[in-house]
Parts: sequence; structure tokens; C-alpha cells
Amino acid sequence: MSMWWPIFLIVVSNVVYNVCAKSAPEGLNPFASLTITYAVSAVFSGILFKVLSRGGSFLAEYGKVNWTVVAFGLALVGLEAGSLYMYKAGWNISTGQIVHSALLAVCLVVIGIVAYHEHISFSKIAGIALVFLGIFFINR
Repeated sequence: MSMWWPIFLIVVSNVVYNVCAKSAPEGLNPFASLTITYAVSAVFSGILFKVLSRGGSFLAEYGKVNWTVVAFGLALVGLEAGSLYMYKAGWNISTGQIVHSALLAVCLVVIGIVAYHEHISFSKIAGIALVFLGIFFINR
């Protein structure tokens, strides 16, 4: 179960995330929406930190921060804004996530090979080909 609960959390959170992104008010500027979203996220993260760290110190944790935390924050804004704009552009909830997730998977395979020296197998190459075939059929 310790391997699967994070996957379940991601799936449930992504379902809620996509329903909310698709249902965002038409005229609402995505970045105005994100300021509220991140304020709620910051408060909830702070509460979870205090509850789950059993007396941990914010200052002690902040001392461990490096460039990745800032880059992660910038990437999150890009993900959120991209999703909001994707739906504003007319993507269906049933296909937008599939297309971008498939393209992301291909990018991560390449990054895994180049940056992390992960092994590329015939099955991965076949999977990449199927991803592109799937994107072709989804967008017809």
C-alpha cells in the first residue's frame, strides 16, 4: 500500500484539478485565479507541515532550500496557467490531459536517457511510437 497511496492521491487530485481548471469562470484572468489558488495552497501546506512534522521548524526547513524549490514554483505556475489556457483554447477535458501527458512522457524518456543514463529498450521505443499514434487518433 505504501507504493500505491501516492498514486491514488495524484489521480484523485488530478481529477479534481482538471474539473476545476475546466470549470474556471470564463472571464477570470488565469493569473488572478492562481493568486487565490496559491494562497489556499500555502495555507494548507503550512497546516500540513505543522501537523505532519510534529513540531518541526519552518526556519530550519527553509535553510535547506536550494534553486530547485524556486524552479519548482516557476514550473507549477507554468503548469497551472498552461492548463487553464488549454481549456480556454477549447481542449476537451477528455483529451487535453492525454495529449500533454503523452508528450510529457516522451520528453521524460529522452531526459531519462540523456541526463540520467537510463536504458532505452525496444519496448520504450515502441511505446513512444504508440504515443504519437495515439495523439494522431485522438486529434482526428
